[in-house]
Amino acid sequence: QVQLVESGGGLVQAGGSLRLSCAASGRTFSSYAMGWFRQAPGKEREFVAAISRSTENTYYADSVKGRFTISRDNGKNMVYLQMSSLKPEDTAVYHCAASPPWRAFQAMSAASYDSWGQGTQVTVSS
Repeated sequence: QVQLVESGGGLVQAGGSLRLSCAASGRTFSSYAMGWFRQAPGKEREFVAAISRSTENTYYADSVKGRFTISRDNGKNMVYLQMSSLKPEDTAVYHCAASPPWRAFQAMSAASYDSWGQGTQVTVSS
């Protein structure tokens, strides 16, 4: 497993932007596919975005497509989620997750990931 620490959350007005960061430990970071999930109060955890090990493939939930961009820097062991045109319904705790190379990768399935960060709160006011 890798250790994951998110940062960059905060309070923003609707229409604004935030960039979330996820710092990963370990020398094998580049072998992990990475994802972002979110959970709002009283709701199930939901998939937001994911990126493959080689950065060739990215995946997005329909609700964020065109507004959010996931990226990674394997040299720095970092994953980012650039969020734009934020809406109140984007309010949630955002978690970074890592999918190991020995596990079948289905980007939208939480079962593909075996390491999770503690999360960072994003609040969008109307």
